[in-house]
Amino acid sequence: MSEAREPLRHIAIAGAGQVGVLAAIAMKRALPMAEVTVIGIPLDPTAFADHAATALPFTLRMHDRFGIPEELLVTRAGGSHRLVTRYLGWSGEGHRGSFAYGAAIDPALKTAFAREWGGGAASGTGVDRPAGSLAEVLADAGRFASPAPGDPSPLGKVEYALRWNPPAYRDLLIAAAQQIGVRYLPDDIAGGEPNGQGGFGALALASGARLPTDLILDCTGPATRLLSVVPGYRREDWSDFLPLRTLMVMPPREPVAALEDRFSLRAEGWLSEMAGRDGVRASLGVTHTVAEDAAQRALGGEPQIVLPVAPGCAGQAWLGNVVALGDAAATFEPLGFLNLDLAHRQLDLLLELLPGRDIRPGERREFNRRAALMAVAVRDTLATHYATSRARAVFGPAQLPDGLAIALDQFARRGRLPFQEEAPFLGEERQALLAALGHPQGTPPQSRAGQDGVARAARREFAEKAEAALAAAPPYREWLLRVLEANRAPGG
Repeated sequence: MSEAREPLRHIAIAGAGQVGVLAAIAMKRALPMAEVTVIGIPLDPTAFADHAATALPFTLRMHDRFGIPEELLVTRAGGSHRLVTRYLGWSGEGHRGSFAYGAAIDPALKTAFAREWGGGAASGTGVDRPAGSLAEVLADAGRFASPAPGDPSPLGKVEYALRWNPPAYRDLLIAAAQQIGVRYLPDDIAGGEPNGQGGFGALALASGARLPTDLILDCTGPATRLLSVVPGYRREDWSDFLPLRTLMVMPPREPVAALEDRFSLRAEGWLSEMAGRDGVRASLGVTHTVAEDAAQRALGGEPQIVLPVAPGCAGQAWLGNVVALGDAAATFEPLGFLNLDLAHRQLDLLLELLPGRDIRPGERREFNRRAALMAVAVRDTLATHYATSRARAVFGPAQLPDGLAIALDQFARRGRLPFQEEAPFLGEERQALLAALGHPQGTPPQSRAGQDGVARAARREFAEKAEAALAAAPPYREWLLRVLEANRAPGG
């Protein structure tokens, strides 16, 4: 029987963005007796995870575990819901595709129904394809209500993500951290005291204070200020796979309560349009070769800020007693809303492997193995976008990662994908994304015989579920206004 290990006593979080503050909440809830301190380093504008206004469904489940209910984000952080992401123009002029979360279509239904009604893509015909998921049906109709846990209605089976106002979201996290005893120091890092084990036993702060540390979370953004000075640090460059180099960001436009967000491929680059109660957030991702005036025309005005993009990741996100999260671990363009999702999934992995004061090499190895798989899967998901026919014409032919080349070949020839460990999406979601982007899709061998009857039955079943979902869902804007009114403070 193994002996109990001494738990962590001093945990330092370098970085007070939304990644760092949620990490502090996670550490304090996991180890209530530990002293958890957030060092308020100024936010890096190129830390895309720290400035993200949305994530994927995984983040909602993580919030619930940490005592941050969805209702709080809706009522205090400008929260609104996304059911689908529209992809426009990715495989050619007139292309339209939709991507919904969850295992929306049973893998057994890779038949004519799945291909024709699977929410994939329509290209060049001007004819709309029927919705292929309940989420898309609801988004098309503008109807939805966030279901209660265990809701037996059709809405309880619809996966969704949440958007928010980033400053309000960060304020909400700070309040939650303060309630459970997380310390905050408005300071900066001046140096570190080596602990003789490849990490730091204490941090020297700019104010002259000394902060003892058993574990340090580097949430400093792309600068990776702490992990990068630990012996053995190296950075992997993703620029051969991801051609984007500049992100132009507009100030928020008029508010829109929509259940969808969009990524449109233009001649200049890709245009992201994210709906929100505080305004539509638009940004344009381009290469170095795009003229400034052409980019501004595509964006619809002069950008509020222009940010460089240097994609890559830490070769090992945990060295010594320093663990990198967010853009300190991997930095990449905000395409597909993956930045904060990766940060949160790697934080969840750290909680799973949380060490004692005597950190064991096996814990680091396993974290680094799985964190690297997560990062590579995100890189490959992004590269999937740039591998479409039109994207290669707009951005130039980027190098395909080996795993993605195999996946695209299998998808085109057999209509299926190899398993990818630690991917951000389910297998069904990965197939739906490729279809939404317009990648050619083959037919699985097992569905080539006797599929007509299955297709008709599946179509009938889907139509019944769609009708039930629409009947259960109120107009989204009306429901959202009722929720906000019900939570309005008296006299407010």
